[in-house]
Amino acid sequence: MSVLRRVPWWAVGAVVATVAVVTGALPAPEARELAGRVLPVLGFVAALTVVAECCAVAGVFDAATDGAARLARGRRWALWLLLVLVAIASTVVLSLDTTAVLLTPLAIRAGRRVGGGDDRTAVFYALTVVALANTASLLLPVSNLTNLLADHRFATAGVGYVGVMWRPALVAIAVTVAVLAVRGRHRLTGAFEPGERYRPPDRTLLVATAAVVGAMAVGFVSGAPVWLVAGVAAVLLLGLGGWRRGRWPAPVGQLVPWRMLLVVGALFVLVETAQVRGLGDWVAGLAPAGTSTGPLLALAGLATGAANLLNNLPGYLVVEPAAGGDPTRLAAVLIGVGAGPLLTPWASLATVLWLERCRRMLTHVPVRGLLVQGLWLAPLCVLAGVLALG
Repeated sequence: MSVLRRVPWWAVGAVVATVAVVTGALPAPEARELAGRVLPVLGFVAALTVVAECCAVAGVFDAATDGAARLARGRRWALWLLLVLVAIASTVVLSLDTTAVLLTPLAIRAGRRVGGGDDRTAVFYALTVVALANTASLLLPVSNLTNLLADHRFATAGVGYVGVMWRPALVAIAVTVAVLAVRGRHRLTGAFEPGERYRPPDRTLLVATAAVVGAMAVGFVSGAPVWLVAGVAAVLLLGLGGWRRGRWPAPVGQLVPWRMLLVVGALFVLVETAQVRGLGDWVAGLAPAGTSTGPLLALAGLATGAANLLNNLPGYLVVEPAAGGDPTRLAAVLIGVGAGPLLTPWASLATVLWLERCRRMLTHVPVRGLLVQGLWLAPLCVLAGVLALG
């Protein structure tokens, strides 16, 4: 057992995925098609992580936290509500992965300021971010990479994505905010001391970094490939940091979570291998036909289970055939893989990235808190979202 504990999962995943491709278990045409869909996703995540590191070094998170604290005027509920609004807007417009990477450090710093250094308040703020990063990701195609995978299917069916998904999206957000407010009510009362105003060590670097991040946000909503926009922003910020500080924000091996990316990439390969061997047909047989409430709930539940067992992106690919091209059934699948992956730490890339950010900043990583929160939110959000389809 001690030997098994020392075996790195990223190496195991890389070896297994390589064997699947080399031996032809995953045929070459399917492997090329999968690479075309997955590599931009992994590149986007890698670039976004670099952007987050550069923002942290430049003081963007500290400056934003200080500004929010002063805008809240010492009221705990006001600061939390500001965080909620920013998390929703960031997720809807910039994607759930952007929220997980860029907003988590801000939330933890804000929570520590409110709690006087107490990590329990910081954990509550961090859990708020990861919840909304997932459940607020249904409104626009750019909000979630699974939405982008499904968007062309809505177009093929002759309907618009937003026209089908706006009600489930708003309901999922409302349920999330209500549940979080009730569960965290004891941390939302009273006042806090804003503290001394933050003074950045290099204001030029701070302003330039914020400008690049703002331009990246515009690029995301412009329709340009998100991986390209994030990649350009990462290169610009590395250049800015090198110019102003003479070094990168972290060693090369720590800038990008390459181990996590290898594991996720290997998971895609294994799932696609199973798909071509009949997994998709078997899953499609599990979902009852029809677009009434019962079949839609069953389909959304199946998608929720696949996301929490595998990850939301490969989970979507597994369950997608069960939708059969019907936009209402496809919407149920998206609700499951969008609002449902809240029960396991690997259920969505956003949650994995959020956990990595938390591990860097918190003495206690809130995995148990994530599970308990997910047990409240996942069933309620998925149920409410499916009912809103009617």
